[in-house]
Amino acid sequence: MRISGGLYRAAAYVRGAPGTYVWLGMLFVTTVAVHHMSPEFEQQFLRERSTNISGLSENPLRVLFASAMLIDGGIWLPYLLLYTLFHAPAERWLGTVRWLVVCLAAHVLATLISEGAVLMAIWEGRAPFSSVDALDIGVSYALAGVMGVLTYRIAMPWRPAYLGIVTAVYAVPLATGGDFTDFGHCIALLIGLACHPLTRGRGEPWNPMETLRAHRR
Repeated sequence: MRISGGLYRAAAYVRGAPGTYVWLGMLFVTTVAVHHMSPEFEQQFLRERSTNISGLSENPLRVLFASAMLIDGGIWLPYLLLYTLFHAPAERWLGTVRWLVVCLAAHVLATLISEGAVLMAIWEGRAPFSSVDALDIGVSYALAGVMGVLTYRIAMPWRPAYLGIVTAVYAVPLATGGDFTDFGHCIALLIGLACHPLTRGRGEPWNPMETLRAHRR
């Protein structure tokens, strides 16, 4: 009975965040496909779908979509955990449409701003021209944006602690010599925080202590 009850709750949780788990399933398929490619073809495949300056100037819509269907590093299992911890709660709270707006805003705007910074660095001689073809794929900007908007899901006095931890996760790498991707993560986090209007009317903030008390009863 306990096992069937746990499976029922897990299935209900997944049904409550369809966008999260459909996206996660697509990432699983593309990750398996990439692992079956030869190293030479894999590099070509990924570069053709990279949101670098070359890709954005040639076919921005194609590379923005394609890069969001690939995992940087090629290891899927950690994303199962991250999507369940952050994307799923955000989608269940905001609803699929609002959650998707946050994901798109963070992914697209952080990509454009970070690549704009790369282009400026090239113009000023602070980065080599080869940076226009730098590999830039993955779903981390959308994840950072969702982590940002989830700040408003947490009740006081826990909210500042959550925001401080999330900020440190992304700001420390940037402050200690990070690259354009670390800059993009910080931008995406700010975009998520700027999505506060989307959280209005979505219920009372979540209080961890109240949840703990409820489980003890």
